[in-house]
Amino acid sequence: MTQNPAAPPVRIDAASVDAAITSRMSARAFLPQPVPRATIEHLLELASRAPSGTNTQPWKVYVLQGASRDTLVDKVCAAHDALRADPSLAAEYREEYDYYPEKWVSPYIDRRRENGWSLYGLLGITKGDKDRMHAQHQRNFRFFDAPVGLMFTLDRVMGRGSLVDYGMFLQTLMVAARAHGLHTCPQAAWNGFAKIILPHIGAGDQEMLVCGMALGYADPAEPVNGFHTPRETVESFTHWLE
Repeated sequence: MTQNPAAPPVRIDAASVDAAITSRMSARAFLPQPVPRATIEHLLELASRAPSGTNTQPWKVYVLQGASRDTLVDKVCAAHDALRADPSLAAEYREEYDYYPEKWVSPYIDRRRENGWSLYGLLGITKGDKDRMHAQHQRNFRFFDAPVGLMFTLDRVMGRGSLVDYGMFLQTLMVAARAHGLHTCPQAAWNGFAKIILPHIGAGDQEMLVCGMALGYADPAEPVNGFHTPRETVESFTHWLE
């Protein structure tokens, strides 16, 4: 059998790829400028090229804009306020999978604290200012004013490995967004409100919420978008075996 000749090599602009990766950040303030549906579809098409175990492609995406976005924002913000007023409601809002550990240890708790207080410091929120902390946390549930909200679900029948696949899908989507001049903010904060979100988006009973994401054009005038998290050096997390 004669095989097809090899496809010509694709020329990659390494500098552009590097720039899309290194300029990606979690934007926390967006402009109201809309994102065309064709652009969103193109980004999702690019993200669909992410690898997955045996090509299962376990991702399901719900795009919220306009009234559907605004209504969900109102519902979850109301629940968030009610939870603050009555902490006993926490039993009603549980994440379906553990995103964070039950017990924090170093160095992870140290990085978490540095991240939180650096962000709050930039915003002028001092320790103990619970009102402003609550308001800033609720910015998550407003998609940081981004015009596009994304919700990602996974069929419960899938194994934990599908969450690895999902991470690659989400990263591909975020890098593709940067290449098109957009910013994102991946958000696990929504996960506790899945009982509100899943019916709102029309997800099936077999689906669980993986996370949400804000998508849009970052507001360059907002100081919060000047917050860039530090990264550990390659030497600190790499072991060379020869």
